[in-house]
Amino acid sequence: MNHVHHASLSARTSFDVINPFSGQLVGQLALSSTSEVNAAVARATIAQRDFRRSTPAVRRALLNALAEQIALDQDNLALIISSEMGKTIREARNEVRRAQNTLKLSGDAATFLEGQAVQCAIVEGGADKIATITYEPVGVIGAITPFNYPLNLLCHKLGPAIAAGNAVVAKPSPKAPLAAARLVELAAKAGFPEGLFQMVHGGADIALALARSPINLLSFTGGTAAGLALKNATGLVRCLMELGGNDPLFVFPDADLDKAVQTVIGHRFEIAGQSCAAAKKLYLHDSIEAVFLDKLVAAVNAVTYGDPASDTTDMGTVIDLAAAQQVQARVDASITLGARLLVGGQHDDTLFQPTILADVAIDAPVIAEETFGPIIAARSFTDAATAIAEVNAGVYGLQAGVFTNDHELIKTFSRDLIVGGVMINEGPDFRAEHVPFGGPKGSGLGREGVRITIREMSETKVVID
Repeated sequence: MNHVHHASLSARTSFDVINPFSGQLVGQLALSSTSEVNAAVARATIAQRDFRRSTPAVRRALLNALAEQIALDQDNLALIISSEMGKTIREARNEVRRAQNTLKLSGDAATFLEGQAVQCAIVEGGADKIATITYEPVGVIGAITPFNYPLNLLCHKLGPAIAAGNAVVAKPSPKAPLAAARLVELAAKAGFPEGLFQMVHGGADIALALARSPINLLSFTGGTAAGLALKNATGLVRCLMELGGNDPLFVFPDADLDKAVQTVIGHRFEIAGQSCAAAKKLYLHDSIEAVFLDKLVAAVNAVTYGDPASDTTDMGTVIDLAAAQQVQARVDASITLGARLLVGGQHDDTLFQPTILADVAIDAPVIAEETFGPIIAARSFTDAATAIAEVNAGVYGLQAGVFTNDHELIKTFSRDLIVGGVMINEGPDFRAEHVPFGGPKGSGLGREGVRITIREMSETKVVID
């Protein structure tokens, strides 16, 4: 297969987007220059000066109009997403559906960006005045998105930004930029004012150029090292960062084991394991470990993987050959450290077999590092507190899943896990578009989820009269 290498993007004027399954050319886009990035931000600044005075009703109508354009283009968008990043056509259709919801919910949130009136005279001698607190747009938002959900994760930045009265200059991943580019075209059809939503293209150099440009907020989803580099480049500009996770899923003896098995597969093999909140560490209580693994092996053997364009395919490819080779190296190293390979463990180009590793050491690469691939890494445990401490010692803190119906255990995990979200009888990859999503430590700064992001993308203003 003819795989494009993105490291040398800066040496060319355009770049190819390659289908990771077939190796065929899906599209070609022009690379942006630093001066083009600055020009886009300048245009956005002008567009936002007018748009900041727009009413919530106008913003809501724009977002609903864009959602409607996505609905009209849904088959085309799903095909673009599946072709450019290798998720199955069914997964791509689901992403297109979710993107519409994200925009509609953002429009709804625009109507509830309400402030408050606060009495100043609450202490003796305090001035008898009223403070009116309102929320104003921050200005121009730089939005940098990854390859794994190229449409919906952009909508998670665009929707709240527009709802709050901001302009957006976006830079999608060069590995999967075509759905994002299509979204800009659809926004124009939806009646977005010129300059309000623009896109630039390129690799790390263009991401840094956008971070250094005169934006007012940077919203980034991607890796921790890249996030830190971008944060350092922005200076005093506010940053919202979703930086991934290494999320656990705990299964206790009283759980519905069959449901837990299906959740593990659904939450780890979705888009071939390339999700920041995927169930990357499976903690099985030792009393059910053997029976659970037997059920899991049978279920994994039933997963069909291959051509993402086929409606019957359950799992597609990883993003490129380098990603597959990295996952392979981590699997091999983990086996060397004593992990037991139960299923899979090999790749054919970008297709990685659905894989189960048991008895995985805590310092094995598939557990110690966030692994973007269809690898279930299982450990057994007896004591909840020990397992919680083991997870809390990690560098990430995105989400966690706990399968149990024991109320005391639910309270313990909910209280003691240092994560942004605890999903009960669900996998850590569960997400509702309007609910806060993110986590502490290496998982990022701030939260996404339209109701909270619209506040994050606003400035607080106080008028005392």
